[in-house]
Amino acid sequence: MVVTTQRQLSFCHGKGLLKDVRRMFSNSLFLHFILGVALAVVLSAVGPMLFNGFLKIDASRMETSKIVYSLVVLSLLITFLTAPFRALFIARENIVYISCVDVIDGIIKLIAAIWLLHCPFDRLIAYACIIVGIMAFNFIALAAWAQVKFEESTLLPRRKDINRQSLHELTDFAGWTVYSQLCVIGRTQGVAILLNRFFGTIINAAYGIAQHVFGSIQFIAISVTNAMAPQIMKAEGSGDRTRMLYLSELLSKYAVLLLSTVTIPLVFEMPSVLNLWLGDIPANTVLLCRFILLTALCDQITIGLGTANQAIGRIRNYSIVVNTIKILTLPVFWLCIHLDYSLGTAMCVYLGFELLCALIRLPFLKYTAGLSIRHFFKHVFARISLPLFAITVACWLTSVFIHTSFRFLLTGIVALLAAIPSVWCFALEPTERVVLLRMMKRKKD
Repeated sequence: MVVTTQRQLSFCHGKGLLKDVRRMFSNSLFLHFILGVALAVVLSAVGPMLFNGFLKIDASRMETSKIVYSLVVLSLLITFLTAPFRALFIARENIVYISCVDVIDGIIKLIAAIWLLHCPFDRLIAYACIIVGIMAFNFIALAAWAQVKFEESTLLPRRKDINRQSLHELTDFAGWTVYSQLCVIGRTQGVAILLNRFFGTIINAAYGIAQHVFGSIQFIAISVTNAMAPQIMKAEGSGDRTRMLYLSELLSKYAVLLLSTVTIPLVFEMPSVLNLWLGDIPANTVLLCRFILLTALCDQITIGLGTANQAIGRIRNYSIVVNTIKILTLPVFWLCIHLDYSLGTAMCVYLGFELLCALIRLPFLKYTAGLSIRHFFKHVFARISLPLFAITVACWLTSVFIHTSFRFLLTGIVALLAAIPSVWCFALEPTERVVLLRMMKRKKD
């Protein structure tokens, strides 16, 4: 929902008409309120059934469970109401304020976690109350500042702005975005189920650790996308398709280069990092972590084209073509392990499907947006190939010839030292170097 609202707001900003931005924000807030209330009502109605025999809960904890359930429903409603304001800040490119709110959010959670260790009350209820409080803090912090900072913001949807066309645009876009996310989640959880079915519970622990490692580095890609997505959508909203595609190429290039400086060293040093983190490493954890990280890197090579498609708004066909391929990973993955192929072979299939999804964005955007595939290869693939090679070779040499404690720190430093000159010489266009030099000079002054 945040992605949907942010896209529509950025697109309207690109048109330069404040009234359209106000209209879209009011419709988004109204839609989030309706969906949040509807979901809260459904969950509240289902509650009695869950607690009357469906869930196995100790009788002494039944009342506590009901209270926690009600608080969870309340936190879900607050989350829905917060989404339009978070999307507004992203559309307005005010990432700093969102980051500050998120940092405070994390600090509060840390303090709360420590307090829970000595909490004199029921810890489960106290934890649920803390979560509701944090959700309320996020809503107040974003909504209050949006009211002060942005003209289009409102706490109550403007009745005159609510119209069927805007609601249809939002729900249609959101529906296919949800379908895309369900394909991704279905693949992730489906693989977990298949691993459990064929290899047992220990492999699930390894897969869970791999997904946790992926989640820890995913913020890098998300940060780059959040920084550039509003400009891509504004360019499309203003009718400047050439600039939109140019920014999409930049996003793909910068995202994969930035992520590679973290993922490639981790791929080489995964055993030592996991040993330091876990001590006792479940079987196949290293293998799964490496493949999951490489999968994330493959996705980033054309991630800008996914954002470009959002800017164009032709989300249905894109979701059907690209994300359906992701869910099709499951039957092929099952076939591999059913035929007694190794887990490494099955994960190669996983990686291959992700690479296929990334590459299929090229012909799709050529058809929908007039993308030049040759231009993309020249200015993205050709530009990133040498830096990726340099980082990989540097990490390989470090892992082969240096054997010392905490070597992974040295590998990370070596990767960064290899990345800086290779990116400067080969990845950046002459105009990009000029812009970067100007920015560095401005900061120095």
